Amino acid sequence: MPVSEDLIRGLYEAPPEGFVAARAAAIADARKSGDKEAAKRYAALRKPTVAAWLVNLLALRRPELIDDLVDLATALREAQRSLQGEQLRELSNQRRQVIAALVAAARKLAVEDDPTLAAGKLPLGEVEATLTAALAEPEVAEQVRSGRLVRAATYAGFGEVPRPRLRLVTAEETDDEDEADEDEPDEDAEDEEPDEDRARAAERERLSARERAAAERRRREREERKRELRRELKLAQAAEGRADVQLEKAEDAERDAGHSVEDIDAELAELERRRTEAVADVARRKLARRTAEREAAAARRRVGDVQAALEDLEAEDED
Repeated sequence: MPVSEDLIRGLYEAPPEGFVAARAAAIADARKSGDKEAAKRYAALRKPTVAAWLVNLLALRRPELIDDLVDLATALREAQRSLQGEQLRELSNQRRQVIAALVAAARKLAVEDDPTLAAGKLPLGEVEATLTAALAEPEVAEQVRSGRLVRAATYAGFGEVPRPRLRLVTAEETDDEDEADEDEPDEDAEDEEPDEDRARAAERERLSARERAAAERRRREREERKRELRRELKLAQAAEGRADVQLEKAEDAERDAGHSVEDIDAELAELERRRTEAVADVARRKLARRTAEREAAAARRRVGDVQAALEDLEAEDED
């Protein structure tokens, strides 16, 4: 099964709390169908924070608004380069209006997608900061436009210099080449005198039987060594195949563990945001409780004063 761009879009368009389960299901389906590349592609997807999800909703459902933001960013950069003060002030005002409209649109989309969010508090400040960064940096704008933002934008550079490929030349290969050179015909042989030919023939005849035997023995040793190396090569290639399989499994496991850490980090960030809001809410409620205590104490004093006055009047009546 090929990688489904619609599936990936759905992952980043849906609320983040369902991301991990949906991604796991996509990976399982890809592995079941035997598509390792698709499984790797899905496994590489990272869970977005709530703020990133809100920005993704804008990019995926209201792309024309993001286009307006990019056009405004271009106009701002041109005005800054040309030092057009009046135009720059006008564009700055427009920038605030556009970002405010985008933040409001993001909130509306989120509430439409999950009505329970209407009573909750969304990280709209983070959304505003991300959109402001998109205005300043084209790279951030492209990340926003992709609809696959995972958290606050970061910037990085990449580069790699390829290494040359080297070949090992063994002594045996050198010996073979030397022997091949000896067997090659001499292009100037036809120009040599017959006496020189006879001299060569005589020299070859003078080779002792021991020297010929030694040369033959070296040849057989080289052939045996070649056969041993071929056997070792087959064993090494088989071991390499098994190692590649283990490496792939280890890489998958490492990637899954890394994603688990990233998902937990995102959840921790969201919990920390909610904790900060809860602490602020506790502070507000504590202040309200203290105010109520003061009002209750004042009311009790008032009740005591009124009762005392009433008792005084009733005592006078009895007298």
